Amino acid sequence: MFYHLLVPLRETHIVFNVFRYITFRAVLAAAFAFAFTMLLMPLFLSWARKRGLGERISHEVPERHQTKAGTPTAGGLVFLTGYFLSTLLWARWDVPWTWLALLVPLYLGLLGFWDDWKKREGTTKRGLSKRFKLFLQAALALAVYRFLLTVSPEGLIARTQFLFLKNVLLDMGPVYPVFIFFVLVGSVNAVNLTDGLDGLAGGVVLPPLAVMILVTYIAGHAVLAGYLHVLRIPFAGEAAVAGAAMSGAVLGFLWYNIHPAEVFMGDTGSQALGGMLGTLALIARQEFLLAIAGGMLVLETLSVALQIFTFRMFGGRRVFRRAPLHHHFEELGWPETHVVLRFWFLSVIFSLLALSTLKIR
Repeated sequence: MFYHLLVPLRETHIVFNVFRYITFRAVLAAAFAFAFTMLLMPLFLSWARKRGLGERISHEVPERHQTKAGTPTAGGLVFLTGYFLSTLLWARWDVPWTWLALLVPLYLGLLGFWDDWKKREGTTKRGLSKRFKLFLQAALALAVYRFLLTVSPEGLIARTQFLFLKNVLLDMGPVYPVFIFFVLVGSVNAVNLTDGLDGLAGGVVLPPLAVMILVTYIAGHAVLAGYLHVLRIPFAGEAAVAGAAMSGAVLGFLWYNIHPAEVFMGDTGSQALGGMLGTLALIARQEFLLAIAGGMLVLETLSVALQIFTFRMFGGRRVFRRAPLHHHFEELGWPETHVVLRFWFLSVIFSLLALSTLKIR
């Protein structure tokens, strides 16, 4: 909004010219979202306690987690609101990528909030059925596919950039909708599985989110895209403003979510965060880069898949003491804070590895 209101005033005073720059607006978007989330969270905590929106602890997690029962959940609703308002204020409204980066996380966040709300009912922790959620996520993937067909630059529809090879594009052809589905749903479920310890999901997501913000900015910048051999996607940098707003909002949330957590993000937050990662990767055509930057998310997902596979194929045997991976290390005796911080460090390393591939091309 501020871009459209203030940039025309640059003819009156040169100071308004700064609102043209994506970097300037991205920084302010992050700062606004951070401050908004910090200020709104105490009000949300009071409301959540009155409404009985407390976490129910599953029997599938270590016993020590039972002490967290009743902690307000669905806190992702707060940082999602901050993200939404900040993006509207600081991003350009006349760029389609802004709306894609805005609406996909919003849709998934509301779906997650519905799930969190349903879990209040009954005596067990049951929300929406997995099939129903998968159906709604598939519907979103189809909508994103139609959107990309409409707004993608000519010659880039159904194509993505492969790692390490600067001029090699993979043409997905008719399987592109399926590819979009796996990118979005994979990102959503990976963050959801990682959300199991105080501060874990938010801290693990921030480094790959920063990579995706940087890559979308580069993709929208003619000079940088050419120098680093990144696909040129006109105006993709506006999605970086939305990504910056999300990162600021998540930082504000982590203030209350680090151990001992005062609030959990719930499916509201995890689905929105996963959706943001997948959306930025789809906009910049850097889906394979996301797989490296989000290496910790991939490992968490693979640990669950491997645990299920071995359990079914080998008569109840397990590779890990408990899955996802963070619970395995808890069972080995690691304190929760050690698991979280070490996973944060590893996430940073994976993200730095992803950035290094830009120069290898």
